[in-house]
Amino acid sequence: MNIIITNNPLVRDKRSESEVEFYDTDYLGVLKAARDKIHLGHGLLTHPLSGSVKPGETPYKTVVLTREKGVLDEKALAIIEASIQTCLKLTAREGQRKITEKILEDFQLIDYSLIFS
Repeated sequence: MNIIITNNPLVRDKRSESEVEFYDTDYLGVLKAARDKIHLGHGLLTHPLSGSVKPGETPYKTVVLTREKGVLDEKALAIIEASIQTCLKLTAREGQRKITEKILEDFQLIDYSLIFS
């Protein structure tokens, strides 16, 4: 079993409670939580910027890590750090926009589908 780090309520509600770590945070917060786990030796199983929906376009992100800890994976750490920098760069340009509940549900489904299909 792996660790699923997410801020997506659909992932939280559809997956096993024992595998999901739900964070009430934004996209960047999920990436930082994943980075903290990677520092502890967890392996990165999904790319933090998977899919064509960029940070700043969607509020939801899910990242899957190994449950087992090993030695620090320098490549995984470089990937997550670069993803955090990309997120910071892309979200700095985005203005606040109004997102309807229906659009939020669509973004939840997109994020879910990227990881579990």
